[in-house]
Amino acid sequence: MRISQDKLHPSLKNQIIKTLAQTLVDLKEVEEAHTFLQDFFNESELLTFAKRLSIAYWLKKGRSYTNIKQNLKVSSATIASVQSQMHKTGIGLALKKLEAEEWASVWAEKIRKFVRK
Repeated sequence: MRISQDKLHPSLKNQIIKTLAQTLVDLKEVEEAHTFLQDFFNESELLTFAKRLSIAYWLKKGRSYTNIKQNLKVSSATIASVQSQMHKTGIGLALKKLEAEEWASVWAEKIRKFVRK
């Protein structure tokens, strides 16, 4: 698929991006979102977005460039690009959501183990 490089009117651009964001929010279940993302993006696009989020997460966790490069098969330039964006509000929000989910998963497992005893 080839997307036109012609510039959209700023208000239309804003509207269609908000529509995509609302669609993502409305997908309540992980499996629904997963299906949508796989159907909507081609494999390369989806992997690019997923890797960028993973890079941000791992940078926040203190992983080295070398570790990230080896595991995610990305370049130092890609890691540096993501690192330069880490101060942005949206990335911070996404990372907070990931950390909250991680925290909830850890505690859910601890509670399951406690209840089984």
